Amino acid sequence: MSIEEKLDLDGGYLLPLVEDFYTIQGEGRYTGAAAYFIRLAGCDVGCAWCDAQYTWNLKQYALTPIEEVVGRVKVSGTPLAVITGGEPTMYDLEPLTRALHEAGIRINIETSGGHTLRGAFDWICLSPKRKKAPLEENLPLADELKVVISDDSDFDWAEANAAHTSKKCILYLQVEWSRSAQMMPKVVEYVKAHPKWRVSLQTHKYMNIP
Repeated sequence: MSIEEKLDLDGGYLLPLVEDFYTIQGEGRYTGAAAYFIRLAGCDVGCAWCDAQYTWNLKQYALTPIEEVVGRVKVSGTPLAVITGGEPTMYDLEPLTRALHEAGIRINIETSGGHTLRGAFDWICLSPKRKKAPLEENLPLADELKVVISDDSDFDWAEANAAHTSKKCILYLQVEWSRSAQMMPKVVEYVKAHPKWRVSLQTHKYMNIP
């Protein structure tokens, strides 16, 4: 039986866990907040500049019972869990999110939006990627839209996705880390000219924390 077949069979009670750890959220609306990160393996997007390429091959990581992860989240004392990847919405997250909510934990998810969301989330950070555009049904669900800016054409990509979000959605532009020197001045000027957008910084990299 393949790992994909096992995941389907188990219905979300086993997930390919890369790592889980207690840290500070470095990006977006919850920047600076203590949060327990649950990072899942596997990605069907594959951005060349991704800083988590080590997560892509889910076969490299053990299938982990969700109760083990939830237990560690509870021990940490955190009020907030962030489910990320890879691309976490490749999997049925309903059992995990139910268990976390039963423990009184608020749940944020970070996703490219390319799959149907299965689970209950308190905050959805949608970061659309060109190589696999988000499903139209997901854009109105986003609480924040975080678009990575690597070159000038990404501003048009950001606007195209923002046009389908709800009025409550917070709009962020985040410079791709390796292109900061070239693109940050352009992002600053863009946000000044289009103040519906905000700048998101990867503050965890400045703090040298995971």
